Amino acid sequence: MKIAISSNGKTLDDLVSDVFGRCSYFIIVKIDNKKIEFIEAFENISKNQSGSTGVTVAQTVIDKEINAIISENIGPRALDVFKQFKIKTFKGKGTVKKVLEEFIQNKLEKI
Repeated sequence: MKIAISSNGKTLDDLVSDVFGRCSYFIIVKIDNKKIEFIEAFENISKNQSGSTGVTVAQTVIDKEINAIISENIGPRALDVFKQFKIKTFKGKGTVKKVLEEFIQNKLEKI
C-alpha cells in the first residue's frame, strides 16, 4: 500500500499539514506487512495556485499511484476526486512519523 501524507516539511519529524492542497510537501510511504518499505518526499508545486488547488493537487498525488491520503484537513473537491478513484482518506495530526505509526496500527479516523 502507498500512502501520501501532507506535510510541512520533507522528513518524518515534520508536522502533518493542516491543509491538504496548500501543504508544502507530500511524504509518500510504501507499507508492506505493516513495515515501511520506502519513503519519498516531493514538493507541492501547486500550493500557491490561485484556484482549484485541491483538485490539481489531488490529481498530482493520484498520479503517484497511492492508495490512501493522510492530512489534517481535505477540502470537499479533493475529497470528491479521491472518492471517484476509490482512494481512502484519513485524518492525522502531529508528526508524520506519529500518524504513520497510527495508520499502521489502524488508529486513524477516516475522513
